[in-house]
Amino acid sequence: MPDALLRIQDLQKRYGAFAVTDGVHLEVQRGELHALIGPNGAGKTTLVHQITGTLGSDHGRILFDQVDVAGLPAHRRVRLGIARSYQVTNVYLQCSVRDNLALAMQANSEGALGWWRPAIGRSDVFAQADAVMARVGLQAKAESPAKKLSHGEQRRLEVGLALATGPKLLVLDEPLAGMGPEDSEHMVSLIAQLKQQCTVLMIEHDMDAVFRLADRISVLVSGRVIETGSPEAVRASVAVKQAYLGDELTEAR
Repeated sequence: MPDALLRIQDLQKRYGAFAVTDGVHLEVQRGELHALIGPNGAGKTTLVHQITGTLGSDHGRILFDQVDVAGLPAHRRVRLGIARSYQVTNVYLQCSVRDNLALAMQANSEGALGWWRPAIGRSDVFAQADAVMARVGLQAKAESPAKKLSHGEQRRLEVGLALATGPKLLVLDEPLAGMGPEDSEHMVSLIAQLKQQCTVLMIEHDMDAVFRLADRISVLVSGRVIETGSPEAVRASVAVKQAYLGDELTEAR
């Protein structure tokens, strides 16, 4: 497709004879929310690590905004516009919500040395942090240490840390993991807003959320993409039902 922000071609990662990703082809179009689903062990997390640069690839290309980033380290990819959240919450628990975001803002604008410079007095940094805080709905928790946030609030803060880098592509790795119904609904609402502002690649096991949010869905099984299409097309796919989803697709109607 001509307007792909992310184009993955024949991507592979092997450990000995075992191929975790085995010739993955995937395109994420500019402005869409693209969901990546598949059973445990399908290679989803490995693929995310390859896209974001925390794991190298043995073969293939990762074209981001028409630049091949496959050989670039993770921090270079962040500066080009790829940001991610993690399955396990990864925030600075002793710092306040505002300080977490201010540190992320400063590091992104000044590079690695930005972490070591005091942000005190940097009204521009805190203004940007407050804007991101509003986007993720944590204004009321601005001065709270992150360790005192609920699990759902910590997950929203982590999304905020990714947004602080000003991404073109936001990669969300199981954003609803470990959440109860109320927190899940808050996160779904947040992601629905974010998809209006940037391109999103979301890895998620919650099929109800996937079918509510996604513009297109790719299904990864045994390291290969076996189907890509609209939620309706994926739901109707016999191959997908046989390989993975089965009754879950019916339940997500």
